[in-house]
Amino acid sequence: MNGTRKPVHLAVYDTLADWETGHATAHLARAGYPVHTVGPTTDSVTSIGGLRVQPDLALAGLRPEDSSLLVLPGADLWDAGDDLAPFARTARSFLDAGVPVAAICGATAGLAREGLLDDRAHTSAISFYLAATGYAGGERYVEADAVTDGGLVTAGPTEPVAFAREVLGLLGVYEGEVLDAWYRLFHDSDPQAYAVLEKAGAA
Repeated sequence: MNGTRKPVHLAVYDTLADWETGHATAHLARAGYPVHTVGPTTDSVTSIGGLRVQPDLALAGLRPEDSSLLVLPGADLWDAGDDLAPFARTARSFLDAGVPVAAICGATAGLAREGLLDDRAHTSAISFYLAATGYAGGERYVEADAVTDGGLVTAGPTEPVAFAREVLGLLGVYEGEVLDAWYRLFHDSDPQAYAVLEKAGAA
């Protein structure tokens, strides 16, 4: 594996939805991307499933130039106040620097509040969930499992596999027929897809 890849940074915070990013981070790690966790501080956080995570890095120390991708999972905290707003502001700095961001579930609402979805095609759990943020991007909402527009991936909470598909495609981990087969295997349990992945050395 390529040991020179910049890390992928996975945001972690209390109430994070721990099922939403596992497909993406596991396959990024297998492709040679170190996965580093970044929290509000380096104090441990607890996911919605009760998993305790010790962040590798505090958000204040994260720089876009040191990263391949920022992944923002959903969390109850996205809709409970402004505690996670600094992560949305960091997403802005990443996108401004040309470094991709992937947001799923409640994190999409955080990006909407930050104005990052006003001019980009995007999706989420449902359109009126984002509309409740008062954002100006309603006309750019797409009814799809996951959407990539430039360097931004968005998805709703029921689409962790589609979310991962977009992330893996964006970073070039899998492409074309292989990416499609990966999705069919993990989303549809299609046994024929495994043969495609095995032939490509991606199984």
